[in-house]
Amino acid sequence: MRLFQNSGLYPSYLAHLNQLAAEASSFEERRRIFLDDRFGALHFLKPVLDQAPEAFFTNGDDETLQRYWAREQGLPGKPTLEVILLAQIEHHRTEVFYNLDPVRYPSAFVGKLPGCVRKTFCWRAAPSGNADLTAYGAVLGNFPSILESWRQRGCRAELFFPALDPLMDEYGHGERTIDVLFVGGYSRHHTARAKTLEQVARSADTRRIVYCLDASRLTKLSESAIGAWLPLQRHRRPDSIVKIAKPPVFGRQFYELIGSSKIVLNGAINMAGTDRGNMRCFEAMGCGALLVSDAGGYPDGMEPGLTIETYASPQAATEIVSRCLQDWPKSAEMAGRGRSRVREAYSKASQWKRFGDLAARV
Repeated sequence: MRLFQNSGLYPSYLAHLNQLAAEASSFEERRRIFLDDRFGALHFLKPVLDQAPEAFFTNGDDETLQRYWAREQGLPGKPTLEVILLAQIEHHRTEVFYNLDPVRYPSAFVGKLPGCVRKTFCWRAAPSGNADLTAYGAVLGNFPSILESWRQRGCRAELFFPALDPLMDEYGHGERTIDVLFVGGYSRHHTARAKTLEQVARSADTRRIVYCLDASRLTKLSESAIGAWLPLQRHRRPDSIVKIAKPPVFGRQFYELIGSSKIVLNGAINMAGTDRGNMRCFEAMGCGALLVSDAGGYPDGMEPGLTIETYASPQAATEIVSRCLQDWPKSAEMAGRGRSRVREAYSKASQWKRFGDLAARV
């Protein structure tokens, strides 16, 4: 199978990548640095991570990366990123196209694919406005309610899961000096999550709590000296959050941070009803931390009271965190059990087999 996998970058990660790849001067070198950093690796299929010759990977929205390729291949003028991506697919003689960035490259893009492409898949586990993905052979995701919403819009939708990055096995075998870690977004759109984070942050005087937050521009402005004079109160974070907030972390740095943490705090953002199992769950358990997350329906291997702990309210989250830290040896056993369960259930080999089965029948 000649596989082409396309992904995309968060703006905050792009700044991080530009620092990592500051000395890179070619497509291959910048792509190698990106893949070695492991950002998003839970979504990357086994042939991509194995650097199999029949697999091709790119970030179609990384203009620096894509223009390296266009220049190296002698594409004339200044082609658009879409034109470059189509040229890469044709050059690779792709048979199966798997797109992790389908809102940017929706059905209209699929209609332009070269004739060598026989199967098309995309991953989408979030609401997507009016995006049209009906031209894809199947929309993949791990939230049943969101998959059903795609079916109602005329798409074929199939259950599919992230898979643990094999490199996660290298992390989390030393002392865990951080009591509670949260990494993610914090904004007025994350109402339930924000209340939980604020509640848990109040115990920072007696516990080592680390929040690495990807704050919006308005939030940063509102908390600046100038912002204090502007009508931006609703964008300001509570003092308990501001005191412990650190910049976001990514890739291997994130793995290292989880591996140094006893508990990873997680909370959904009300995009998938009661479905649970966002990326943070797999990342936390894969690096051996105890996942403490909000109540809901979790995938296999994530069982409340056995491999994870769940809370039903911000106050309950604080109580559970306190209890788990007070009896850490018992909690550490739960975390270890969870790590073993997700390692067995969500390996790269099983993910690739599931993808191959889908490609055979879709």
